[in-house]
Amino acid sequence: MPSEQPMQKTMNRTAPIAAGILLALLFAGAGYWVGQRQSGGKVGPAEGPAATGPAPRAGVPGGPAGGPPGVAVELARVAKLSLPQGVTAVGSLRSNESVLVRPEISGRIAEFTFTEGQGVTKGTVLVRLDGSVARAELQQAKANLVLAQAKIERAIDLQGKGFISSQARDEAENNLKVAQAGVALAEAKLAKTEIIAPFSGVLGLRSASVGDYVKEGQDIINLEAIDPLKVDFRVPETHFRKLRVGQNLQLTLDAFPNQSFAGRIYAINPAIDAAGRAVVLRATVQNSEGRLRPGGFARVRLLLDEQAEALMIPEQALVPSGDEQYVFRVSEGRAQRLRVEIGQRREGKVEVVRGLEAEEQVVVAGQMKLRDGVPVRPLETAAAGNSNPAQLPAKSSGS
Repeated sequence: MPSEQPMQKTMNRTAPIAAGILLALLFAGAGYWVGQRQSGGKVGPAEGPAATGPAPRAGVPGGPAGGPPGVAVELARVAKLSLPQGVTAVGSLRSNESVLVRPEISGRIAEFTFTEGQGVTKGTVLVRLDGSVARAELQQAKANLVLAQAKIERAIDLQGKGFISSQARDEAENNLKVAQAGVALAEAKLAKTEIIAPFSGVLGLRSASVGDYVKEGQDIINLEAIDPLKVDFRVPETHFRKLRVGQNLQLTLDAFPNQSFAGRIYAINPAIDAAGRAVVLRATVQNSEGRLRPGGFARVRLLLDEQAEALMIPEQALVPSGDEQYVFRVSEGRAQRLRVEIGQRREGKVEVVRGLEAEEQVVVAGQMKLRDGVPVRPLETAAAGNSNPAQLPAKSSGS
């Protein structure tokens, strides 16, 4: 029929268009589904603003944990402790006695009677010089003395008989005295050919050999008395009124990092060093085992007195700002930023000189989240049953 042909042609033209639209819808749906899977989203009626919004934080009002409001922090109390007051300094170890062995006369070394590094006692002969000339001079002086004695005896006899004057007798007596002095001088020269130890100690390393000709005052070897040892150190003049002879101190050395050695002050220089405005002190330390050596570097801690009521807090509570120190004190559930003055430090604790009172609470962890006036809550609230790990002990462990 003629009317059916145009209708058939129209259907033939619209069929591809409908198929294309359907295919585009299918591709769009597939792309949306793949995108949801890659982003971790869920497709369903549960999606919505309430499901995709940020979850409330625990520990703040309205949080799912239902806890009290405020920033969770760790707290510690300001403890009142007995703190030994002291001052630290650096010092140098010195021999109790030290000498460089030198000859008093010139001569050739004939013998060494020691071994380097050996301990010797006072009066031990260390070096012998060639004494042949000195012995000959002594024999000559003794011969002159014998002649002078004979002359004085003869002069006394003749003067008694009136054959010589009193002046001649006086001259004979004077010659006798000169001869006696000559013998004493020769004996002294001979004695100086032997060099003896002036005190007990340990010998060092010699700088001469047998056969060397040495002059007066030439170094041969050093002798050190090392038990006890001395330690010299300086402290600021502000501590001068607290210093006294007999105070105890502790020494630590790099050679013995895990040990300390006890000492005692035995001398205080009465003059304050004008260059450094410091007081020079000298102490002794026992060295019976010979482990310490002169010239060593020592760190000295001098105990001055005992402060009965020092306020101590953990070092973690400090919040430095430039040259000043601050803490966050907790009062009525809120943080208060306070400036404090600190004193000594003792094994993770620090003394508060001004700014806090005993038994007050300070924040030791969580300060980065705080500002003045922010509500806080102790960490134990978030972790029930936890005791405060920052609580100070009842006694000071500092030295």
